[in-house]
Amino acid sequence: MKHGVAFRKFSRTTSHRMLMLRNLVTSLLEHEQIKTTLPKARDTARLAEKIITLGKKGTLPAYRRAHGFVLKPAVLPKLFQTLAERYASRPGGYTRIHKFGNRPGDNAPTAILELVDNPRDLKFDMTARAVGWELLGKRLGSEGLRPLQETGLTDVKEVVEKEHAKSPEQRGELRPKTRWNLQKVLKFRNPLALTQLATKAEDHADTLLAQPIGLKMLLQEKEEQRSKAEAPLTNAKALRLKAGQTLPGGARSALRLAQGALGKEPAGRLRWFERRKLGVDKTPLWTQA
Repeated sequence: MKHGVAFRKFSRTTSHRMLMLRNLVTSLLEHEQIKTTLPKARDTARLAEKIITLGKKGTLPAYRRAHGFVLKPAVLPKLFQTLAERYASRPGGYTRIHKFGNRPGDNAPTAILELVDNPRDLKFDMTARAVGWELLGKRLGSEGLRPLQETGLTDVKEVVEKEHAKSPEQRGELRPKTRWNLQKVLKFRNPLALTQLATKAEDHADTLLAQPIGLKMLLQEKEEQRSKAEAPLTNAKALRLKAGQTLPGGARSALRLAQGALGKEPAGRLRWFERRKLGVDKTPLWTQA
């Protein structure tokens, strides 16, 4: 059992540890997104929450306490003006930690620590991509590839507005988890954020549409050049689907594809201890164009 452990020591003396954490908090306030190890990110987030709370108070004692903690005085105007206005209606939770795998060399777990609602918010971008992915998959199943190839997704903003107003119990075009993330990232943002999210989702859907169609055109061009005995001018390697990659409208998830074994598939029914081969999930919808 752990008794008497108040916080992480990081194998450093008290002065060295506090200076390191003050430096991390200062970098977080300055850049709004930093990458460090997971234990350091957790302790830095705990201190950054308190410093941002001082910035929201806006009093002279709070300014003096923040000035004594932050290593760069040039960050203080941003703390007491920009960040205080951004988080004025948010009761807490000003930071977010994203796990980022392990570091080469010592295999230490790394993480990205960021301020929520910052201009490069990772969760905002991931939610927009999920919205574009799911809407494109549903449109492919109902309309087919040819109409989408000509017009693309046209009603993304209307769908986002409807999903933003729905309750978790209601059914809509998005999955409940995606709708919950959408409502969460837009809860404390200004009304323009909804339009920005819809634009990002539409751009991601256009990218997903362009990749397989562009690959098909490049392969046709290569066949024509081969028939004319000409050297191929284009390289389609970058557009090919990778092993474990799935397209919108696919029946198998990317996680299921990535977990497949390289062994031989069974002839009969799949048993619980046998997995499918690792491969690419490409539905027939993408070959009809």
